[in-house]
Amino acid sequence: MNARNLILASVLLGLIASLAFTDLKKDSSGALMTASATAFLATLDDDERAIAQLEFDTPKRVDWHFIPKDKRKGLVIREMNEEQRAAAHKLLQTSLSELGYTKATKIMQLEEVLAQLEGDEDRKRRDELKYYFTIFGKPAGDGRWGLSVEGHHLSFNYVVDNGKVAASSPQFMAANPTVVAKTYEKTPRMKKGKEVLAAEKKLAFAFLNALNEDQQAKAIIAEKAPREIRAAGEPHPPREKPAGIAVSDLTEAQKETLEKLVDEYIGAMPADVAAGRRKEIETADINKIHFAWAGATKPGIGHYYRIEGPTFLIEFVNTQPDAAGNPASHIHCVWRDPRGDFGISP
Repeated sequence: MNARNLILASVLLGLIASLAFTDLKKDSSGALMTASATAFLATLDDDERAIAQLEFDTPKRVDWHFIPKDKRKGLVIREMNEEQRAAAHKLLQTSLSELGYTKATKIMQLEEVLAQLEGDEDRKRRDELKYYFTIFGKPAGDGRWGLSVEGHHLSFNYVVDNGKVAASSPQFMAANPTVVAKTYEKTPRMKKGKEVLAAEKKLAFAFLNALNEDQQAKAIIAEKAPREIRAAGEPHPPREKPAGIAVSDLTEAQKETLEKLVDEYIGAMPADVAAGRRKEIETADINKIHFAWAGATKPGIGHYYRIEGPTFLIEFVNTQPDAAGNPASHIHCVWRDPRGDFGISP
């Protein structure tokens, strides 16, 4: 199936799914996800469905990570036919915003850059098709089910309850390299200069540099950045007292910059999920939000930040070298819910 037919198949699957769920709210991302998940499952045979669809309460639902693995839960894109791949991508599209979907697919494509840099011609380790789709429970408008889309440097996790997205974390994205140094013949889509997670880095430096000396003294919690985000791969986010500078200590202009940074993470989600996150932040009082920084205060040297409030936790770390050896050119960043990821209270 060529690219044009793949797109047509995706559109057709979307139309079929939409007709099957006309009783659900048209503007609900949960409804769209439910329809897309059902359409995806309809493309699978019994053996494939046994891999892709698990019980909702299985411990595998909260077993997440972003490191390279030989095998993960779910059905891998590599083993799907073209119709199934189109349906899987339709499901991914409905679970993210256009911005989020673009970032996700670019992160997948970075695997091909890594394959070039590391000489992985057989794609045993680096492969943009090595991403796994898992559905937990039965997608239905009046039930509860879950979704995981995961592979190296990506992990999206959802719970849909009665047609509404009830949980959407952990939400993890990463980039290695942070900036593509050259255009490779075998990966023409990832052109020289491509920077997948640019805003997450640049807005943070803009905010830090907008702080005065006294404010930076509050915000910077360590001279050296940690190597990794906290509680990586664990089912619950870290539970520590917020550190750094409080939003109540910021000027209005500084608050606006911080809000843009937080919104870059929120903006990866569908419009209704993003709106819900923003409303929760406002209801919980934005003045309770803290920003903390560790490490260097300029790019190219290891740095880290976290932003946390009653309803969310963002962590960003850029300390590892990229595959070409450039220092601090390997980003990991995550959105978590301190009230409980995966819709489960800690």
